[in-house]
Amino acid sequence: MTLASDLKPQHSEPAPIVATAGSRSAGQPNEGGAGTEVSSSWSGLVSPAAGGQWPRPVPERSLDEERLHRKRKLAAAYRLFAKLGLAEGLSGHITARDPELTDHFWVNRFGLDFSRITVSNLLLVNSHGEIVEGQPPLNTSAFAIHSRIHAARPDVIGAAHTHSPYGRALSALGEPLHPISQDVCSFYQHQALFDEYNGAVLSEDEGQKIADALGPHKLVILRNHGLLTVGSSVEAAAYRFIAAERAAHTQLVAAAAGPLRLLDHETASHTAGQGGRDNDGARWAFDALYEIIVEEQPDLLD
Repeated sequence: MTLASDLKPQHSEPAPIVATAGSRSAGQPNEGGAGTEVSSSWSGLVSPAAGGQWPRPVPERSLDEERLHRKRKLAAAYRLFAKLGLAEGLSGHITARDPELTDHFWVNRFGLDFSRITVSNLLLVNSHGEIVEGQPPLNTSAFAIHSRIHAARPDVIGAAHTHSPYGRALSALGEPLHPISQDVCSFYQHQALFDEYNGAVLSEDEGQKIADALGPHKLVILRNHGLLTVGSSVEAAAYRFIAAERAAHTQLVAAAAGPLRLLDHETASHTAGQGGRDNDGARWAFDALYEIIVEEQPDLLD
């Protein structure tokens, strides 16, 4: 991949996987489901000597309890995205795989602003794009993209994609997130670039191209489109999107100020591996925001 001339890093780094139609990302570490990948600095360091636990235990839940848990986190994710300005009109979607009907996923009803999403107005959609539960309509792009991602990645519980401002700006450069700060190292060697744009994603074939580009990673930058993140929980997927958007903002500001000073491969890899397991860290970080949004907007649980 040829980097945009606007960014002239002073150190080299391994290039991210660049995927085009028909190609699949390869040669990078697999997320491998919960608890197998590296963490970021924002995941938090918990000291056993200080009485901390790593990872924070996930309680056992029945299928009904787990379904309600995922729907609550999903509704809260939409509200948080609205609060943080990550939405653009009616574009964008976050999904949660159903814990029982694993080829089904929950998603927002098209036409509702993110700030109005509640547990009760979410849609349950099957692998054929049929609404099994909830009131139409369904966003065609949401099905085209998320159905292919959930089918390709059994480890993915949550997936998030919106047309956020800094993610779109970064995608217009066709650039990866460079290792320029401690926080962004979470995505070091765990991102891909979908290096083509063919218009709005309205077909499953186009959604499959995005799933192929994502490969085993947790972030794919869709050229001239925006960001998409996944995780082994709704919480992880949603917080990763927030983190990726902030990292894109930081990179754009830094690049406008002068040449980027990249962390070398050894340091970036070491930083990415500090602190434990990234799915847990992203889940913790989201839950801290969840407590705030539920307190501020309790109707999201309706």
